[in-house]
Amino acid sequence: MILKAKNAIVTGGTKGIGRAIAEALRRESVSICIAARHQSEIDETIKELNQGDEGRAIGFVCDVRDYDQVRALVDYTVKELGGLDILVNNAGIGTFQKVEDTTPEDFRAVLETNVFGVFYCCHEAIPRMKMGGGGYIINISSLAGVNAHPQMAAYNASKFGLNGFSEALMQEVRHDNIKVSYIMPGSVNTEFGGDSPSDEKTWQLTPRDIARVVIDLLHHDDHSLPSRVEIRPSKPPKK
Repeated sequence: MILKAKNAIVTGGTKGIGRAIAEALRRESVSICIAARHQSEIDETIKELNQGDEGRAIGFVCDVRDYDQVRALVDYTVKELGGLDILVNNAGIGTFQKVEDTTPEDFRAVLETNVFGVFYCCHEAIPRMKMGGGGYIINISSLAGVNAHPQMAAYNASKFGLNGFSEALMQEVRHDNIKVSYIMPGSVNTEFGGDSPSDEKTWQLTPRDIARVVIDLLHHDDHSLPSRVEIRPSKPPKK
C-alpha cells in the first residue's frame, strides 16, 4: 500500500502502542483520527502529531464499548478526512486476578473493549473501505491470545477471541481488497495494566517496535498478506 495521502483510525491512540503507531503513520504522511476516551489526552496528542508537513491529525472521543460512539467515530473520520483506508484496533484493557476475585463488571468490560469494540469498529469501517476500493485492518492482540496464564482468564479469553475473529474476518474480506492482520506482542514496556515504563524493563519490547511492524505490514505488496505476526523480546530474563 502506498501510504501517502491515506486516511487512518487508531483507537487507543494517545499513549503506549497506539501513540507510537499514530506517530509512525504521521511520519508516512498518513492523515489520522485518534480515538480515545479523554478529550484532554486527544488534544495534547493531535497537537504534537500535527507538526508534519503533509496530512493531518484529528481526534474523536470514543469508548469502543459503545456502538453508537464507534459509528459516530467512523462517520466523523470519513467526513473530515474524506475516506477511510486503514483501521488499527489498538484500544484494550486487562484485569489480572483470579476468576473468583474478578467481578462480572470487570470481566464484561475486558470482553466488551477487546472483542466487541474491535467488532464494532470493523463493522462500521468495512463498508467505507469497500467504497474506497479496499483497505487494511490491523488488530493489536497479544501472545496471551495463544498462551493461557493463571490470573489472566479475562484477558486470555478476550485475546483468544480476538485472534479467532481476526482469522475469520481475514478470509471474509480478502477478495474485497481489504487485508486483515493481527499482531501478538509479548511484554511491552508501557503503562498497560497499571504498569509503568522503567529502565529495569529495557529488555521488554517498546511501543515503537510494534509500530514498526504496523508500517512494515502496510508496506507489503498487494499480493502478499502476513495475516499473523508474533513479536517478543529477544533476550528476556533467564528463569
